[in-house]
Amino acid sequence: MKRAVLTYRKEEKIASYSEALRSVGIEPVFVTPENPIDSLDGMGLVLSGGSDLDPASYGAEADPLTEAPDPGRDAMEQKLLRQALELDLPVLAICRGMQLFNVTHKGGTLIQHIEGHRVPLHDMMIGEGTVLATIFGAGKRSVNSRHHQVAGRLGEGLIVSARAADGVIEGLERRDRRFAVAVQWHPEDLMPQDRALFEAFGNAL
Repeated sequence: MKRAVLTYRKEEKIASYSEALRSVGIEPVFVTPENPIDSLDGMGLVLSGGSDLDPASYGAEADPLTEAPDPGRDAMEQKLLRQALELDLPVLAICRGMQLFNVTHKGGTLIQHIEGHRVPLHDMMIGEGTVLATIFGAGKRSVNSRHHQVAGRLGEGLIVSARAADGVIEGLERRDRRFAVAVQWHPEDLMPQDRALFEAFGNAL
């Protein structure tokens, strides 16, 4: 059985992630700051959505609209992400996870508040030659959206794989790793349309 560490904070918000993983034959290993794990031990890593990151982690002062930080979760997820990348284990980062993916790489920052991205669906463009393009095809695609923070300056070594019509980054990836993909939308809520993303993650395990 393939396994992947799934990070989270609120129990009621994790069911759709675990169902998406199990639907493609991956058993989630649930990890929180209170229930940490020392080693990924050959598993993949899924960074789930949630609260805003601490602006101090990317050298910024908090915007008035930024939520109270969760330092324990930030530290746990950054530690796991660094370990996964160092060991070249598959990583799928979702929403907050994509934001953490960006700031964990040197120089990465966030834009702490934008309007217009808490809507049921919006269009984005997937770039040619990206991992996302191999999964969904390059070009226009509709995704869901319920976030108010986005990637700002790119972290070192990252490339943009998708953007919304207003230029907001919707996808990031590392091309020097087996599978290191981050998306701003919530693919776990778009099953079965986004099943291919979880299948690709599973194929990399």
